[in-house]
Amino acid sequence: MTTIPATGASQSTSASSNAEKPAKEATPQISADFETFLTMLTVQMKNQDPLNPIESTDYAVQLATFSGVEQQVKTNDLIANLATHMNASGMSGLAGWVGMEARAAAPAWFDGAEPVSLAPKPATGADQVVLVVRDADGTEVSREAIAPTSDPLQWSGTTANGDSFPAGLYSFSLESYKDETLLSTKTVETYGRVTEAQLGASGPELILQGGARVMASEVSALREA
Repeated sequence: MTTIPATGASQSTSASSNAEKPAKEATPQISADFETFLTMLTVQMKNQDPLNPIESTDYAVQLATFSGVEQQVKTNDLIANLATHMNASGMSGLAGWVGMEARAAAPAWFDGAEPVSLAPKPATGADQVVLVVRDADGTEVSREAIAPTSDPLQWSGTTANGDSFPAGLYSFSLESYKDETLLSTKTVETYGRVTEAQLGASGPELILQGGARVMASEVSALREA
């Protein structure tokens, strides 16, 4: 049975406990603030001008204002707790993704032999499409014309001389032309094996073979490895 690595699980537990702590501390903090508010209100009443006393409606406004702030603090704590639990739930759901191949607009790992699966999406109306390949340093290593269709494509990872490119991460982009005029340049989605799931600052993210990272929400397809 596939499980999420300990790093992801520990982060989820840590995030959950950290988010629950402010909620537990909020109530005594609000109580202390309310006591301070009552003390200040009492002092205000004792020191008011007898000839020009504070209107009762003013007291009501102050009480209503404090009550509104108190409710807002509680609401913020509830929202923070809810977000944390939703992230933890999302991490649990990603357990089954580890070991599968995810499709996303991310660099793909080439081991020097096995082809890389691509999902090209040329611009509408394009009559010429060029696949551009770059290595991990961003250096262009290959440029070849392909059919202007959305059919799945296998990149063999070989040079014009038939030699294999070295193992590593490669990114792919698609240049779409019509009548030799560039219509668009888009990142090509690739398939990569999911090796780990983590809870990042922006939500659950996946670590793909070779170290590429992608947000779980950016995955457009999954398949068995």
